[in-house]
Amino acid sequence: MADIERIHVAAAAIFNARGRVLIARRPAHAHQGGLWEFPGGKLEPGESPRQALVRELQEELGIGIVSARRLIQVRHEYPDKSVLLDAWRVDGFTGVPAGCEGQPLKWTAPADLSDFAFPAANTPIIQALRLPERYLITPEPGYDVSGFLEMLGHVIGRGISLVQLRAKRQAGESFRQLSFAAAEMCRRANVRLLLNGSPQLGTETGAAGVHLTGRCLMALGQRPLGSGHLVAASCHNREEVNQANRLGLDFIVVSPVKKTTSHPGAPALGLAGLRTLCESAVMPVYALGGMQELDIGSVWECGAQGIAAIRGLWISS
Repeated sequence: MADIERIHVAAAAIFNARGRVLIARRPAHAHQGGLWEFPGGKLEPGESPRQALVRELQEELGIGIVSARRLIQVRHEYPDKSVLLDAWRVDGFTGVPAGCEGQPLKWTAPADLSDFAFPAANTPIIQALRLPERYLITPEPGYDVSGFLEMLGHVIGRGISLVQLRAKRQAGESFRQLSFAAAEMCRRANVRLLLNGSPQLGTETGAAGVHLTGRCLMALGQRPLGSGHLVAASCHNREEVNQANRLGLDFIVVSPVKKTTSHPGAPALGLAGLRTLCESAVMPVYALGGMQELDIGSVWECGAQGIAAIRGLWISS
C-alpha cells in the first residue's frame, strides 16, 4: 500500500468592500477538479503559511496582501492524501483579482457559499465565514425578565448576532416562556439564538439551534439536530473536542482560557492550551473565560474564531 501524500496548504478567504468573498474553480485535471475553492496553494520548503499566501495570491490573482489574519486551521483525510489547510481572512489587498492561471473567479456572499460544490476540507472554512467573531452568553435573567429582555434587545441592537440563552435558574414553564420570547426577538432582528437546553425546545421555539453542556455532549451517540439548525457545545479538554468532532457539531466553546471569578478553582488553559484544542478541532472554536474585546487578536493567533463571553459582551454592549 502506497504512502498517503501529506500536504500543507495556505488558503485565503478574500473579502471586498461589499462583504463578498472570492472563490475560484479548480481545473478539471486537478485533484478535486471542477470544484470551487478558496485561492491559495501548497507551502514551499521553508515557507510560513503567510509567506506562501503572499506568493500564491500574487501568482494566482495578481494581488498583494495589505490586511490578513488567521481564520481556521483544518486537517482533513482524503483517501489518497492528508491535507493541513491554513485558512486566512484577507480584508485588505492591492490590485484587482484576476484568474492569472485561467481559473474562473466569482464574488459571492458567505451565506450563499452552500450553493457551490467545494472539497470536503473546505466545509469548516465555510462555517467559520458564516459565524461572527463574538458569541454572547446571556447572564442569569433573575426575577426581572422584562428588564432582561429589554437589555437583550439593546445588546443585539449594538451588533451582536449570535447569542446563547443560558438561564440555569429558570426551569420548566418559566424557561419555556423566556425561550419563546427571546427566540422571537432574535428572529425579528436576524440574530441567531441558541438555547442552552433541550434540542426539542430549540425546535419548538424556532431558535437557530442548541448549545450543549459538556455532560450532554459526552452522553450523545449522534448529532441531535439536522443541518438546518446550529449545534454547539462547551468543551474543556481534548476528549470533549474529539466527541464534538465525531458528532459533526457546527462550533464549540473552549474554556476556561483565563481564570474567572465564577469558577475560581478551575485551572486555566491559557493561550497555549487554547491553541492545542483549536488544532484538535475540525470546526470553529470560540474562547471563553475572562474574555474581553481586547483578547480577540490573541485568540485569532491561536486559531480561534473569536471570543465568547458573558460580562465582557453583555456589559460592554
